[in-house]
Amino acid sequence: MKTAHDLVVAAKARVAEITVDEAEAAVRGADLVIDVREADEFAAGHIPGATHIPRGLLEFRLSGAPELGARDLDVLLYCKTSGRAALAACAMQDMGYTRVRSIAGGFDAWAAAGKPVEQPSLPSFE
Repeated sequence: MKTAHDLVVAAKARVAEITVDEAEAAVRGADLVIDVREADEFAAGHIPGATHIPRGLLEFRLSGAPELGARDLDVLLYCKTSGRAALAACAMQDMGYTRVRSIAGGFDAWAAAGKPVEQPSLPSFE
């Protein structure tokens, strides 16, 4: 029986992972940057310009959005540490997307490297 770790290892063997050093340029060049973390994680901070699509909804959102239907979109995925992003990248490959990559180390590595982080601003009620 496979574990979650086994599935992530197999996914990482199938998908292209880029380093954090390569990620900043990849973010600028990508057609779509997808944060597959949960809503509370995204709200706490995310890569500027990222689109939030939680891992559990990815296939449904991609299937339901005609603007995301082109299978040759240059897509960059990330999560907290890269496991969910690797699984998401495999799912996208299985759906026919041909240019899907993920960030090795995920958002944690991005933030630790001092890369820009965006946080939504809340309105002041004072």
